[in-house]
This record gives sequence, structure tokens and C-alpha cells, in this order.
Amino acid sequence: MTAVAVTSLEERIKARARAMGFEPVGITRLGPASTYDAFDRWLEQGFAGEMTYLPRGAAKRRDTTLPFAGVRSAVVVALNYGGKQPAGSIARYARGDDYHDVMLARLDELQEWLETECGGAVRAKAYVDTGPILERDLAQRAGLGWIGKNTMLINPKRGSFFFLGALFVDLELEPDAPFEADHCGNCTRCLDACPTGAFVAPHVMDARRCISYLTIEHRSEIAPELQPLMGELLYGCDICQDVCPWNRKFATEHGDTALAPRPENLHPDPQDLVDLTDEQFRARFARSPIKRAKRAGIARNAAIAIRNQSVSGEPSIGMGFAFRVDDD
Repeated sequence: MTAVAVTSLEERIKARARAMGFEPVGITRLGPASTYDAFDRWLEQGFAGEMTYLPRGAAKRRDTTLPFAGVRSAVVVALNYGGKQPAGSIARYARGDDYHDVMLARLDELQEWLETECGGAVRAKAYVDTGPILERDLAQRAGLGWIGKNTMLINPKRGSFFFLGALFVDLELEPDAPFEADHCGNCTRCLDACPTGAFVAPHVMDARRCISYLTIEHRSEIAPELQPLMGELLYGCDICQDVCPWNRKFATEHGDTALAPRPENLHPDPQDLVDLTDEQFRARFARSPIKRAKRAGIARNAAIAIRNQSVSGEPSIGMGFAFRVDDD
């Protein structure tokens, strides 16, 4: 008689998650967040800028067992959005449909599968940048990678061009080993490449100077001294990831049709974005993460890009820097 291999529930969960497009996948026990104190200091220093919502839910950020009674473990997942696309004025992650919708739907599906597998109800809650959870802390504890000097989670086989999500469950699952090593070494390419000098130290970013923050979360006028440094970037910035050796070696195509770039987001005309009405903006960016910046924010960013283009006469710092990096 041929022996039938019996796999653990944990291995079946990870196999199912991978079949849904997530990779890597890990499991961790919930409890105190090891990076919470650093996050709290970051807030106290004012580095969050206008993101006044971040201090909310501090207790849940500090202790991940608090989101609901009985929660014990988290299945932590990554979804690749592709780091091989050419650099452009819209960050790679935002060129397709809203990743929140894509990932939350899949995590809900994973919960349904888990209930079938367990033969009963499983209390669960999915997170994809949707609650007071330190996702990179969870991901490191689940063995997905280390937090790099540019504050991104880096996987040694995939780089950092991926989204993170987590499914909290009331099951006592065997955790994976945490990722203990830091493979950044003496490299400072990400810190040196930032056009606006947003990194005040390795692993510490002043969001108030970060182009991603400025073009998405910052609602008021952008400081005049920072505007020329933004080049033609309209939404987000990939520069600190573009220069990372781990991405240059291991980044892949996205390979997920749900995240396929929309043609209009590959080479948008800044003037077209300035001229959008509210109705046109809502129609163009429906089910897109770009809607988070709101029409006024996108119009502001586009106006800055137009001014920078007129001054330089060619792609300037920002998008232009990323193209030069890709050339070697």
C-alpha cells in the first residue's frame, strides 16, 4: 500500500494562498509588535506630516491580539505588482486596479476556504493597509523578509515590489521562523538616491520630504523648495526601490491580470490631468488607488510636473533619475 502524505494545516493554508497568487506566504503568532516603539518615536518626531490618522488605534498597533477577542495567528501574504515595468510618472503599484480590492477579496476567499477545511466557523479579519496594523513588522515575524534601510520589506528572492496583507484568525497555528538577518549591509543606494533627502537615517524616513507622501497624502501646498526636486512624478515614487540591488537582481513582471497597468496610466499627459473635472476624475480613476490623492491633489502634482518640464526641457530629477538607473 502506498503511503499518503499528510500535510499540516499550516502547509495547506500556505499552499492555498500561493494558488491564489500570493507569494511569499508565512504565518506568525500575534502579540506585541517589536517595531511599535520605533513607530511611536517616528510619530513623536512629526515625520508623519499631515497623516493625522496614524496615531489612532495605537493599542492595536502595539498588541496585535486586540483587533477581536480570541484572535491568535496571522497568515501574512505578499502579492507581486511587478518591478520590471519601465519607470514612469505614476508609481508601478498604482497603474492598475486598486490593490486593496484585489487582495481583500482574495483574503476573504481564503477565510471561506479555511472554514471549509476546518469544518466550521473561523473568526477572521483581513488587513491590507486598512487598519492600525504594522504590516512589515508582521511580515518580518512571519519570515517574509527584512525591513530595509528604505523602510520597505525586502525578500531575498523577490526584492520589494509587492503588497502586503494579513488574515488574522482565531486559530492557534504553528508559526514560521522570523526573518532575523539584515542583508542591506553597507549599501546606501536607496538613501543616496532620494531626490528630496527624505531619509534622515537608515530605516528612518521623514514622510514630509518623501515624494510618495507629497503626491498622495499631503493635501496642502507643497513646499516651494521641494517642488523642483519632484521632477515629473505625478503619483508615488519608485526611486528608492529602483536602485536597490535586490530589486535589480530579483524583481519580476507582475504576472497578475488583476494588477495589469491601465494604458492611460503608463504615459499620462500632465495637462490632461490638470484639466479634469470632478466627474471626469471619478470616471478615469474609478477602482484605482490614484483616487486617494483626489482631483485637487492630482491637478496640483501635474501643475508642478509641467513647471519642472518647462524649466528643464527634458525629464528631470525624479522620473528621469529612475530611467538613468534602469539603463546600466
